[in-house]
Amino acid sequence: MMGYGMGLNSIWMIILWVVIIGAGIWVLASLFPRTNSSPPAGHHNDSLAILKGRYARGELSKEEYETIRFELDR
Repeated sequence: MMGYGMGLNSIWMIILWVVIIGAGIWVLASLFPRTNSSPPAGHHNDSLAILKGRYARGELSKEEYETIRFELDR
């Protein structure tokens, strides 16, 4: 008779630990969300504006400008 009660308590203890660990993972995932590795939506336009500014100030040659612009457009 004692074996049945211990088995039922063990199942509830396992369920309790699964819930506790799951809640802990959920809290950690909420605190530290994954970051998206792609640049923000306006990033390309910002980069292009910086590139055009550097070219306009004479910091880049035409070849350098075209090479960098080609890389940004890829």
